[in-house]
Amino acid sequence: MNVNVTREGNEATLKITVPAVEVNKAFKQAVTKIANQVNIPGFRKGKAPRNIIEMHYGKDSVKQEAFEIAASKAYNDALEQEKLIPVDEPKLQEGYTFEEDKDMELSLKTTLRPEPELGAYKELHVDKKEVKVADEDVDKAVDELRGRHAKMVAAPADAVIEKGDFAIIDFAGTVGGEPFKGGEGKGYPLEVGSGSFIPGFEDQLIGLKKGDSTDVDVTFPEDYFVKELAGKEAVFKVNIQEVKHKELPELTDEYVAANSDVKTVADLKAEYRKHMEMSAEAETKAAYEKDLVDEAVKNAKMDVPAVMIERRIDQMIEEMKLSLESRKMNLDMYMQYTGQDKAKLREAQRARAEESVRTDLVLDAIAKAEEIKVDMSDVDAEIKAIADQHGAKVDDVKHIIQSNGNMGLLLGNILRRKAAHVIIDSAK
Repeated sequence: MNVNVTREGNEATLKITVPAVEVNKAFKQAVTKIANQVNIPGFRKGKAPRNIIEMHYGKDSVKQEAFEIAASKAYNDALEQEKLIPVDEPKLQEGYTFEEDKDMELSLKTTLRPEPELGAYKELHVDKKEVKVADEDVDKAVDELRGRHAKMVAAPADAVIEKGDFAIIDFAGTVGGEPFKGGEGKGYPLEVGSGSFIPGFEDQLIGLKKGDSTDVDVTFPEDYFVKELAGKEAVFKVNIQEVKHKELPELTDEYVAANSDVKTVADLKAEYRKHMEMSAEAETKAAYEKDLVDEAVKNAKMDVPAVMIERRIDQMIEEMKLSLESRKMNLDMYMQYTGQDKAKLREAQRARAEESVRTDLVLDAIAKAEEIKVDMSDVDAEIKAIADQHGAKVDDVKHIIQSNGNMGLLLGNILRRKAAHVIIDSAK
């Protein structure tokens, strides 16, 4: 087989010549394949001769099957011979020749995986944020615990509504003077400042008292999940039935002992600080490592084919679907709620998808440059980590990965993580 490759950027044209002997083999394979798939009266499956098959299904059907067999083998052999990695299905160019007892000549166009030109990726420097947990942050966390045990008490009759108060309200909304579905409620407990109502609604209740009535003017957001209301101006007639304050329990050693795993207020604050510092340190470390990898990606030069970005968007949306389904939702519900269609949803993922593809390409190139290998101990450690994370058995996780054909994905993730550590471990 003879292969001639011409490249223009990431696009490659493969001109392939296949000897007649290989073409004839493809015809024989096509006859065997069709014979095993069809039922012809008077013959057992797979035993009908070629002339009978051609009589029943036509010579063109046999020829088309033979061409697909020969062209597929020629393409795969050419990729292996020329060490090419495609990222898209090949497109057959016009003018090919395919006849029995003759050499086959065809031209295929495909998009190749780019090889980034690496820039600096060792001894990089990025700023790492200092981990600080302020006393106010600890106090806020403690107050969240107290808030879970708070009581709602009626405010004095002359008390005005402040942020954090609960206003028990009756409301009736109209758009263009007409009521709309879901725009009315009675005795609704609204926490003012929670952001649970339309933007601007809650702010207009601040300063009102029990028994007050007012008109609240708002505009529904452009991305409001009910399309008929999105961007529309509305007026809500609101009556304040009652105002309630949130009364937190007193923070004492006795309260702490009864509602936590420690005995004193000081111990509780120390415990909260410790966990907050650990969490902040983990977040800071992850951000620092990502910034280093991003710097290496920025230093590399590459032209990413559009098809790779589109396929990564496909993967991200599929992952989103699975995540939504695990929470008893689906993609259509999510798009309705966020006011997006499929085109907008894909566009919203595009920048992150391109960043992800670029990062993978650079890490793969670093792994190649550094001659990084993945051995069985790496694979076993990764599978054990996945099993521990999900509380599963190692053998079960291994079986699922193998049966789903995801071992290549697992190996790629391990390889890229090792490549990332070349960047991270050498940083200044």
